[in-house]
Amino acid sequence: MNALAAQPSNPSEDATSITQPLRPAEADVALLDAYSRAVMHVAETVSPSVVKIEAEHPAPTQPSGRRAPRGKPGGDEEPARGSGSGFVFTPDGYVLTNSHVVSGARKLRVFLNDGRRLAASLVGDDPHTDLAVLRVDAPDLVPARFGDSAALKVGQLVVAIGNPYGFDCTVTAGVVSALSRSLRSHSGRVIDDVIQTDAALNPGNSGGPLVNSRGEVIGVNTAAIRPAQGICFAVAMRTATFVVGRLIHDGRVRRSYIGVGGQDVPLLRRVVRFFDLPIETGVMIVNVEPDSPGARAGLRDGDIVVRFGDTWVEGIDDLHRQLTEERVGQPLGISVLRGRERVDLTLRPGETPLRR
Repeated sequence: MNALAAQPSNPSEDATSITQPLRPAEADVALLDAYSRAVMHVAETVSPSVVKIEAEHPAPTQPSGRRAPRGKPGGDEEPARGSGSGFVFTPDGYVLTNSHVVSGARKLRVFLNDGRRLAASLVGDDPHTDLAVLRVDAPDLVPARFGDSAALKVGQLVVAIGNPYGFDCTVTAGVVSALSRSLRSHSGRVIDDVIQTDAALNPGNSGGPLVNSRGEVIGVNTAAIRPAQGICFAVAMRTATFVVGRLIHDGRVRRSYIGVGGQDVPLLRRVVRFFDLPIETGVMIVNVEPDSPGARAGLRDGDIVVRFGDTWVEGIDDLHRQLTEERVGQPLGISVLRGRERVDLTLRPGETPLRR
């Protein structure tokens, strides 16, 4: 018999083998199990708060402005319908979703995770941040918890829950791809502080929650870039929390306006040097609404806005960011280039009119 083979095993070697790191395959399985448990925890925690929203819109009209004949496509008997997602965030029935999901709807219905179907009313709508609040009347609602979007880090695990293409409570997972993105809303204004994620979003996900690994909502899913893969966006909860408070209290978010239409234009290099401007672009006014704050201030078509208050204006988005609630009725200086002159005017922004 081989003497070496007959020797008993060394206890110290056995102890050492127990404390050795897991083999790569075992380590991978443990890591994937931990990831799966995190996603499952989020799904189990938040799914009871997620709702499907059906919005019924008035039937489309013909070019003449009249409705199509009854029984024809687009006629009175065939109202347009759309759907999206949302989530309950208070025990007494407030639901957060996207503005573009419910805007202009004449009838709203909410489908809860437990199968209940409820009529919903619109509390408030803010198209400039693509957020809206609904209200339903039902007992035993499960509200989602808000998280702190300011604490997010790039690469952090996030989970999106919604109803893409009508598939209820679909869960997708990914990471925070980038923070502090800007996204243009359906109203034309830019939404700042947007979260970019690669958690898959599809039509029907709009208005659903983007959730961290603790089951806290840190964003409201709003858009995906098509045909790109994995470029999706959510309005950060820091923005949503502010907007929700205004919508519940006032039904809208007050913002100032000056009543002009404009477009970004480059400034000639000699103009920049002559007026010693720190910018190379401005906003050219293409129309001024009659009896608007801009008209009363003396703004004209063709003026190029380069300064508003204490801020240099490089584009229309810079101007929009200055038109906040605090500006309503406050006198502000506005500088424009008019022909060969720089003209300084005083303007009092008004409150943005309600949409009709």
